[in-house]
Amino acid sequence: MSEPAPNVSVVKELGPAGILALAWTVFPPLGSVVLYVYMNTTGEWLRGHEAAGIVLYIAGFAFLAGLGLLPTYASAILGGWAFGFSAGFPAAMGGFALGALIGYGVGKMVSGDLVVRMVDRRPKVRAVCGALVGGGAGKTFGIVTLLRVPPNSPFALTNLALASVKVPLWTYLGATLVGMAPRTAAMVWIGGELQGLLAEDAAKAEKPTWLIVGGIVAVVAVALVIGSLANRALNRMSQPS
Repeated sequence: MSEPAPNVSVVKELGPAGILALAWTVFPPLGSVVLYVYMNTTGEWLRGHEAAGIVLYIAGFAFLAGLGLLPTYASAILGGWAFGFSAGFPAAMGGFALGALIGYGVGKMVSGDLVVRMVDRRPKVRAVCGALVGGGAGKTFGIVTLLRVPPNSPFALTNLALASVKVPLWTYLGATLVGMAPRTAAMVWIGGELQGLLAEDAAKAEKPTWLIVGGIVAVVAVALVIGSLANRALNRMSQPS
């Protein structure tokens, strides 16, 4: 799930916000590689700390995702791997909420008014942003929700963009949680299933391997379909009225 690299001229025009956008494009894929290598070790360590492990997971998720160092899908998979779905899903959503707040604060601080001025110089971009923040609270909530639904939607870059164009904080946070809940549930469930599949006693597991693999494929397919539908709906809603 690679993220599109920002245009070089746009990076220069945005100054610090452009540099941050470039960093938030490069770092998450690298962070995911490190996490996948140490997934089992990290999961066992968190699981061994019981309730404290959940708190540490939420804090680490918020910090790493909010600062654009780790993609959220990898963090959500870790939640399922370490705690299973029943505990991993609410923990991942807590990490999302705090990470979104951190990302919004960083994005707003770094971007200042540079992004707004750049948007004003580009009529097409201005029209889309006008649909996002100028069409009423309900429309803004709907657009932000749809932005978050696709499984390949870049968390850190979206935080930066929404903070830069000054989407109201509580609309931003509420829509983020609603939009990211389905894909988070899918990734947490997959993490739990993978942990069971790769465990040493997998041969003694209640579910056969084919059922676990088939379930994962089905969940990914459903997530992709939902993301495609969300993108289509987003294209319609983001049109200026």
